[in-house]
Amino acid sequence: MVFITEKLIRKRSEHNELIIGTLEELSLHQEDIERIEHIGNWCKDLKILLLQSNLISKIENLQKLKKLQYLNLAINNIERIENLEPLESLHKLDLTLNFIGELSSVESLRNNHSLRELFLTGNPCTDYPGYRDYVMCALPQLDSLDGQEITITDRLKASRHFKQIRDNIVQLELKHKIERDEQKVRVAEMILEQEQNVTDLDDEERAKQFWQQKSEHCPEMRIMMAKYSDRTKQNPARNFSDPGEPKKRTILFAACGRPYSLNEPKIKFDFHDEEDRYELNLHVYRFLDTSLIEVDAQPNYVRATIKGKVFQLALRHEIKTDASTCKRSTITGHLLIVMPKLNPENVCFDQSKSKSQTKECSRGKTSEKTELKGVVDYRNIVSDGKTGNNSQIQTDDDVPPLI
Repeated sequence: MVFITEKLIRKRSEHNELIIGTLEELSLHQEDIERIEHIGNWCKDLKILLLQSNLISKIENLQKLKKLQYLNLAINNIERIENLEPLESLHKLDLTLNFIGELSSVESLRNNHSLRELFLTGNPCTDYPGYRDYVMCALPQLDSLDGQEITITDRLKASRHFKQIRDNIVQLELKHKIERDEQKVRVAEMILEQEQNVTDLDDEERAKQFWQQKSEHCPEMRIMMAKYSDRTKQNPARNFSDPGEPKKRTILFAACGRPYSLNEPKIKFDFHDEEDRYELNLHVYRFLDTSLIEVDAQPNYVRATIKGKVFQLALRHEIKTDASTCKRSTITGHLLIVMPKLNPENVCFDQSKSKSQTKECSRGKTSEKTELKGVVDYRNIVSDGKTGNNSQIQTDDDVPPLI
């Protein structure tokens, strides 16, 4: 069973800088949650709450969410609509693909005056004759039901036979309740028998036998399916490596303490060595959750751990760790790490010196010839070697004007 914890909520609130007190949107889908709890105490400013694809069997503990406008409980184990009256701002409610058979429970939403959209597609109650007409009359504030607009004409036609439709709905609910009680007993016996038959089998054979047998569509079987899915994920026999073989330890430093450069996640990257800073652009996968990335900048190396795999880059010059920044693009998902150099003046001098030395070595004798062709001082030049200090050079100023 998965519980709603503060750690789980903070993990899903990265768009709000991990602050849950002012959170307005929260998505806890596909977590195998079986019970709603704590959300109303920790996130009172919520406007959107997404809890689809879980194992929730009862709507509860939401009475403090006075600002909630959209509640998504699709694909859960809910059998009855209840405890939503305090949600005075509720505008849209999605209960698609649940197990709601007590259709009259929608009348509990009459006092939710802001409710405009309701989705009940895929529930047993939608098979009842007169289902749509009944809901339209029971909830006059609705504008649409199951994605279809409700017109005034539709509501007037349905209101003519509302009493008769409601009596018929109540009879169908009683019949569904009897069938549901019988189903509970039948499924419980089947699960007990199945558990007794697999006592001598290992986890892999148990899961194989469970998935091969026929099952009924009910909340109990959905819970069993979730449990066996979780066992399959945790089964070490599914791993390609030998379970008894120890994992290889990543070596990050040489014996002398020099950091290695590694790229275990095998991602593309761009590295720029500027005069005053280093820039590292990691092409992180766009849809990877930021909580699975850890970045650590040290004086002579930078490390990014992506889903447990290490990307490390050794740096030639020391950096200012306290002034380094890390940002992630919301469009591409790339991670930009900017690291100012500790002594950029010395770094620039070393770089210019090394470049000049490299240039002279590459030119050889040609560099000497280039130096002889430098700027000439005309003041030391004489007309012929005989006149000595009295000799002068005729410049453009001494040329007589044209007549």
